[in-house]
Amino acid sequence: MADVLKKVLLEPSEISGRVSEMAGAISRDYAGREILVIGVLKGAFVFMADLIRALSIPCQTDFIRAASYGAGTESSGKIAITKDIEMDVAGRDVLVVEDILDSGLTLRYIVDALKLRNPRSVKVCAFLDKRKRRKVHFEADYVGYTMEDGFVVGYGLDFNEQYRFLPGVYVLDPAPEGEKEANE
Repeated sequence: MADVLKKVLLEPSEISGRVSEMAGAISRDYAGREILVIGVLKGAFVFMADLIRALSIPCQTDFIRAASYGAGTESSGKIAITKDIEMDVAGRDVLVVEDILDSGLTLRYIVDALKLRNPRSVKVCAFLDKRKRRKVHFEADYVGYTMEDGFVVGYGLDFNEQYRFLPGVYVLDPAPEGEKEANE
């Protein structure tokens, strides 16, 4: 395994500190309110677990999963919800939590779908924002780290369902052809 992990990008202690900072900002922004935190499966579950434990406001949780379909390693832009949320979002403050904001296609689709259900508000919290690969204009409201490019694993991020368990974030080398992330 060590032979394919090129370098440590983020140490666990760095991640913990940044997640606490983000939780503080979210808690201040939603002071006095309860939020519904929706994690985008599978990659966001590790980040989301740490984030909600660091919040100082009440929250409920749910999960959603979306997939993009198309040939090859690039997204076709055709998105489908493969696991929908179970809770009603009408009139609620919703925070969508994602591991990595890449092309923006999947998050744009999820946010638009949630807005059709009449929430009070919808905001997005992304652990990593990979701006270079953006295909649609999309900005997260809360971002842990911004990176230009590169294929990373660990802290929930995977390659072929491997490496999610790593407590830090590592650059995978050699990068997979096309550098497609599991969640876009």
